[in-house]
Amino acid sequence: MTKLSDTQAIILSSAAQREDRIALPLPESLRGGAAAKVVGAMLAKGFLQEVDANTRKGEPMWRESGDGHGVTLAATDAGLAAIGIEPEDARPALAGATDAPTMESAPDTPTEPKAAPKTRTPREGTKQATLIAMLSAPDGATIEEIMAATGWQSHTVRGAMAGALKKKLGLEVTSEKVDDRGRVYRLPAA
Repeated sequence: MTKLSDTQAIILSSAAQREDRIALPLPESLRGGAAAKVVGAMLAKGFLQEVDANTRKGEPMWRESGDGHGVTLAATDAGLAAIGIEPEDARPALAGATDAPTMESAPDTPTEPKAAPKTRTPREGTKQATLIAMLSAPDGATIEEIMAATGWQSHTVRGAMAGALKKKLGLEVTSEKVDDRGRVYRLPAA
């Protein structure tokens, strides 16, 4: 797996949560020359690509191209893979990509069968590992408890359970209403 700085991981994680994979806005702490250096390295590694910004839709601009059009940044499949996310084939294709390198496979390249989810183990110390640990506890966890432990918003918690745990890892997340706690989510005991 590719080693990323914390800042690069934050940028890619934020982009992965957006349907259009737009990587802007960058973290508040990243400005000026530091932003240019981090983004330049990510463009060179193929984790980000420059695409035409649709300013009418309110897409943020990274820079202005020589012909007066706005350019924004979008995460590539390689960028998502670097943070452990397999890109979904159903995502809309990015329109207007510029000369930035991309990491697309050729159509004749054999692919792995998609019938069964891959067996993966999340890295220790990640928010996904924290989520799995909380759900594996005998008492399970509520959305609010997971939000407090991970810093995620409620829709991100639900998305992680439905997408990463159920679809990607093949784990069965159950829920039940508990009188004093509300809805509690659990993973079955291994």
